[in-house]
Amino acid sequence: MGRKIVLLGSTGSIGTQTLDVVRNNPKDLKVVGIAANRSADKVEQQVREFRPEYVCMFDEKAAEDLKIRLADMPVKVFSGMEGLVEISTVPEADTVLTAVVGMIGIRPTIAAIESGKDIALANKETLVTAGHIIMPLAAKNNVKILPVDSEHSAIFQSLNGEPADKLEKILLTASGGPFRGKKREELVEMTVDDALKHPNWDMGPKVTIDSASLVNKGLEVMEAKWLFGVDLDRIQVVVQPQSIIHSMVQFVDGAVMAQLGVPDMKLPIQYALFYPDRMPMSEKRLDFFELGSMTFEKPDTDTFRGLALAFEAAKAGGSMPTVFNAANEMAVKKFINREIKFLDIYRLISDAMEHHTIVENPNLDEILKAEAETYEYLEGRL
Repeated sequence: MGRKIVLLGSTGSIGTQTLDVVRNNPKDLKVVGIAANRSADKVEQQVREFRPEYVCMFDEKAAEDLKIRLADMPVKVFSGMEGLVEISTVPEADTVLTAVVGMIGIRPTIAAIESGKDIALANKETLVTAGHIIMPLAAKNNVKILPVDSEHSAIFQSLNGEPADKLEKILLTASGGPFRGKKREELVEMTVDDALKHPNWDMGPKVTIDSASLVNKGLEVMEAKWLFGVDLDRIQVVVQPQSIIHSMVQFVDGAVMAQLGVPDMKLPIQYALFYPDRMPMSEKRLDFFELGSMTFEKPDTDTFRGLALAFEAAKAGGSMPTVFNAANEMAVKKFINREIKFLDIYRLISDAMEHHTIVENPNLDEILKAEAETYEYLEGRL
């Protein structure tokens, strides 16, 4: 048996696609634990199919419901944050794939690293807010941080085998999202339904809206800074509307290496789970004759302020990336609930950043405090 996985966020977009990868590689991958928020129906189905030894529901009532549903099965049910930490450290697992959305992923990721698990990372917020804690901790415990985001996986693959000191620049690609090419006045009346119509990728609602605002690319810039140990001025965002080039790296001699493929998240998921090996996949192949051409654009950061605000937060450092992330999480939630308009996302992020007093090199408690204070401040502004 190959990797033994704990999957955090099993019912979301990345989680369900991870289970597709496991389903297609039953001899090489084993799920020993799954965790979700409150979807007891879906989790019960997953437990009965994949037969993990452990399961965690973040919602306490959902956990009690699941215990009743699974009374006929030899599975241990955890709940809450304590349960997420516990399932992330079970001795049977060697890898924790963290696909939960939001800062809820930080504590279980730290616990998993401290218990010697490799991390397949699909939770951006972990590095955005706590990269200064996570990366040294991973090095200390000699565990791998394997990127699952398609862009960071592409960078990781393009760098594979090259000396770190020969990297000159990361070229982080972006699709431009569903609003690419639109001007500010056109964004005023854009609805949730409009924002969820991503042209290339099948993602969850939060990430899809972050793609529309370019906040997602800003989070990826901050994540890349920590994953690959580069300064912000060595990360350049390039809009590649076809989503065929997933990202590139430029070396000191001017050579550029890129990873290309159809837009399918199962590829980076599988690469992370089998690294350093590659396994066959039956998914669609890239057909260059069908593609015909690829185009490149400079991101419009005046209209799509999410990327510019992210660079501002990253340069400020300390607790400011946490504020950027928390403000965006609240704004997106309000937008999905149709309580604010699309452009209000930028206003709320900007207001929260202007209001915040930076804490340098924050510990975990200070990170979570900055998140809570941001929520409290913005609630008072709405």
